[in-house]
Amino acid sequence: MADSAIRLSKYLSEQGIASRREADAWIEKGWVKVDGHVAQIGKKILPGQRVQISSKARAAQSRQVTILLNKPIGYVSGQAEDGYEPAKVLITEANHWHADPSRTRFNPAQLLHLVPAGRLDIDSVGLLVLTQNGRVAKAIIGESSEIEKEYIVRVASRDGTRPQLSEEKLALLNHGLVLDGKPLMPAKVSWLNEDELRFILKEGKKRQIRRMCEAVGLKVLRLKRVRIGAVKLGALPLGQWRYLAEDEKF
Repeated sequence: MADSAIRLSKYLSEQGIASRREADAWIEKGWVKVDGHVAQIGKKILPGQRVQISSKARAAQSRQVTILLNKPIGYVSGQAEDGYEPAKVLITEANHWHADPSRTRFNPAQLLHLVPAGRLDIDSVGLLVLTQNGRVAKAIIGESSEIEKEYIVRVASRDGTRPQLSEEKLALLNHGLVLDGKPLMPAKVSWLNEDELRFILKEGKKRQIRRMCEAVGLKVLRLKRVRIGAVKLGALPLGQWRYLAEDEKF
């Protein structure tokens, strides 16, 4: 019986109620009860036990923001490195897109615990998600995530001329390449026009698309992420950001 007990924070995470970190914070504040009793950090529960979440936890969660940024070249997704600033420095009132339909108002407190849900290379542009919500991050980059990421990639042959790609190499881009000794998951890769490819992936290894292109004799001239799941970059200007709308889901 004891073997079926799991940590309360893990249970809340698996149920999609909160991230583990968020759940631990709720428990620490006394916002979670098990069978009518206030839970303590490290609490384990058994199947059938009743878990109650305080309205205070729900209210705190509803105040969390998720931000969509059109990241320019020259910014790293996460922590500053090699003298380059993190994309988070662009989240200012001045850079807030004037056409954002959200009624949420910018507050510097929204920068607290705001982290990127995935990465976008320093020399890539496009949609970068930053969130305070652990559930959003898990949905996008969790091990079991099935969310697609779509990219528009301008390519050239290695000598800089118009790209040439045989049907066999295009098929390899879709499925069959190996990176770091591991086969890549199937992708959807197709020509958008004579020098741009559309990539749709469900994984995101470091510099994956650039390395995939190198493997078939192409070099990447420009890489832009335009969609994550059902959320599109749309008309969001380069270097500006907006809030994820209440009715938007990845």
